[in-house]
Amino acid sequence: MKTILVTGSSGLIGSEVCVYFASRGYTVHGVDNNQRAVFFGPQGDTRWNQQRLARNLPGFVHHELDIRDRAGVLALLAEVKPSVVVHTAAQPSHDRAAAIPFDDFDTNAVGTLNMLEAARRACPESPFVHMSTNKVYGDAPNRIALAELETRWDYADPAYEHGIPESFTIDQSKHSLFGASKVAADVMVQEYGRYFGLPTCCLRGGCLTGPNHSGVELHGFLSFLVKCNLEEREYRIFGYKGKQVRDNIHSLDVARFIHAFSEAPRCGEVYNLGGGKANSCSILEAFTIAEQFTGRRQRYVYVDENRIGDHICYYSDLRKMRAHYPSWDISKTLEQTIREIVDAWQRRTLSGSQ
Repeated sequence: MKTILVTGSSGLIGSEVCVYFASRGYTVHGVDNNQRAVFFGPQGDTRWNQQRLARNLPGFVHHELDIRDRAGVLALLAEVKPSVVVHTAAQPSHDRAAAIPFDDFDTNAVGTLNMLEAARRACPESPFVHMSTNKVYGDAPNRIALAELETRWDYADPAYEHGIPESFTIDQSKHSLFGASKVAADVMVQEYGRYFGLPTCCLRGGCLTGPNHSGVELHGFLSFLVKCNLEEREYRIFGYKGKQVRDNIHSLDVARFIHAFSEAPRCGEVYNLGGGKANSCSILEAFTIAEQFTGRRQRYVYVDENRIGDHICYYSDLRKMRAHYPSWDISKTLEQTIREIVDAWQRRTLSGSQ
């Protein structure tokens, strides 16, 4: 029986990976201690998702463990010896990191090292997938020549017609402390692949989203935007005229790629994981799409100051992923994704699960 161990299993990507691999016959071990509620307060609470997994996945095993607990991580990996390790646990907000720098680095960088070394000792042949972030590029993408269109910014340089490639620089840019801690983790995951020969990869995610996201203002762009719309609350736009662009990928498509990698792993690989240009949108464009499904006008206020290190325009070049794993591609459109988020928030509001 194949076994998968997923950290951050109650989060958006972690829970989707649990469900996807369970449907393929894996025994699923989830590691989560609801740290998101500590970082973001009650709105970030993910216990509802943990309960959903326990209710719906036969044989699901939950481990209440903090990845900063080195001895606990080493002991767990030695006990489970999973066939696949998917590491999604993180402090995910570049805004929040500045207020909690030690917690941020210990979670993102040291926690990842704990997981890598535990995997090297217990199951060195098992694929290790790390959820990195596009924030490893810092604000360097803002140096690309841009064109201002009616509702969005876009790349004016034809070299970036398909988006940001994995070869893009991570140096000489402002990352935020979150971006810096994720760079440390990202490079360490690559090094365990290249130095020790472990089958590892870093997935540098854009906006990873979907119906099971507990979106808050500091993390979870589309989910929080939809929540504000449904509750008729003001959404705050921070700078760039609301024309800043992100590519959005449904959590199911993330899980599908992780499965593809686990079936044919490589050592020390890096992929820019996002929705690509086709699934990109600005905040203003996201308002319009959400309004179509909720029937409510989006209330918002404009703050004429962008977040530190925030990207003006970012979407992923997916050509390397498609070349290495030709059976994989985006299956959920942006419109489908937003529709599912709307439906999910409506259901959770009715059931009282926020």
